[in-house]
Amino acid sequence: EPEVFGMHDNANITCAITEADNMFNIILSLQPRGISSGGGISREDQIIEMAKSMASQLIEPFDIEHVSMMYPTDYHESMNTVLVQELQRYNRLLHVMHSSLVSLQRALKGLVVLSSELEDMSNAIFDQKVPSIWNNVSYPSLKPLSPWFQDLLQRLEFLSNWIENGVPSVYWISGFFFPQGYLTAILQNYARKYLYPIDTVSFSYHMMNESLDELKYHPPKDGSYINGLFIEGARFNKRLQSLIDPKPKELFSNMPVIHMLPVQHREIPTSGIYRCPVYKILTRTGTLSTTGHSTNFVTWIEIPSNKETIYRSSLVSETNAQIQYCDQDYWINAGVACFCSLKY
Repeated sequence: EPEVFGMHDNANITCAITEADNMFNIILSLQPRGISSGGGISREDQIIEMAKSMASQLIEPFDIEHVSMMYPTDYHESMNTVLVQELQRYNRLLHVMHSSLVSLQRALKGLVVLSSELEDMSNAIFDQKVPSIWNNVSYPSLKPLSPWFQDLLQRLEFLSNWIENGVPSVYWISGFFFPQGYLTAILQNYARKYLYPIDTVSFSYHMMNESLDELKYHPPKDGSYINGLFIEGARFNKRLQSLIDPKPKELFSNMPVIHMLPVQHREIPTSGIYRCPVYKILTRTGTLSTTGHSTNFVTWIEIPSNKETIYRSSLVSETNAQIQYCDQDYWINAGVACFCSLKY
């Protein structure tokens, strides 16, 4: 039983879902790939319709030159650089998707040769999986094709609104290709505004009682509001301003809007917080990229909690210094973590 290890009973449900997903993936991989001789729409026609539908919904790549003129590189506004870099990353994905969707439709109609790459893509679309040709230039995601595509459209809408309406008051952190760059930009803006050395500035974390709609038109004086995080193994109670156990059968819950407020020479808390890791996806594993950042791990956030405080040695992902951090083993044993994106 998961309670033996300090985990919530909901862990049984997560385990059962994972086993079922693995079983269905095996069954799906054993299905025949040949052309059906029965009536109805053929497999190829279904793939063509799905490809045509996705191509019609995709926006054209962003005009980087135009956006760079609207949001030029500015010493006092690092978010302009973040926006342009994000658009460049999404443009790379959009270019691949547009070209491959057109090529696939032509290949299935017999107008061009069906290469092995396009054949793999057609199989993936039919099985509702993200094609590997897209995954190679995409952000980490565990979603099947349809939820993945809808998530992509939401991300593109977030960036389009940013371009048209200016810097948002609340940032959807799940919409960033590289959220670590965005978090660094918050610190840079604060340090340059007050002429502080950036290595003396670090985040404080404030869970907001106001809803997203209430904060949408009221940006903070310093720092940044973020939303879009999900928490597993616990939930945050606004009335108590504390982490509490999740509801039965509730595997994930939404985190409130968080005010990421930079502070100079911030004192390390000594009690009343859980140091919660934030990941992009549910696997909780990643590799070290060329930027020196993990491909999955994003950052640590401090969430208020009324459980018993312990002290532990710092981890490499937290600091290179050998110091003691206060934490709470109740939530450590429960495996509590935040995520930018779920599986469905």
